[in-house]
Amino acid sequence: MNFRIGTGYDVHKLKEDLKLILGGIEIPHTKGCVAHSDGDVLIHAICDALLGAANLRDIGFHFPDTDNKYKNIDSKVLLKNVKQLLDNNQYSINNIDSVISLQNPKIKDYIPQMQRVLAKVLEIEENCISIKATTTEGLGFEGREEGISAQAIALIYKN
Repeated sequence: MNFRIGTGYDVHKLKEDLKLILGGIEIPHTKGCVAHSDGDVLIHAICDALLGAANLRDIGFHFPDTDNKYKNIDSKVLLKNVKQLLDNNQYSINNIDSVISLQNPKIKDYIPQMQRVLAKVLEIEENCISIKATTTEGLGFEGREEGISAQAIALIYKN
């Protein structure tokens, strides 16, 4: 098989009184991501990992934040569009590994739901999506709760 690997990374600033959307679900918290879309850093990192693996540029190329049709868009829609791009180029997803860096809230209890949502959007098995969460032990912008970041690695193959 022709395997290809890609990485993705995303960061968003956190602000009071905004919704915190991660992995396609809303997480109860006092802060949410400042963004043109819904600010789902996990989905954005996964999109970039998948696009990079297929050599199809990046999320900003396909869904620019200068285009109002993407204003406040549900990032699951972007992920579905990335899946369609992969399909159009005869790629399938083997697996995705990801990590979210944030000090609060603790999200371990939400990970299974995120996996279900992402697996449904990508039309793959839940066990093909790994999601981990970590703090930065109070260091950096994540530790100060000023922002949140996510990284993803995707392995795809040519059909």
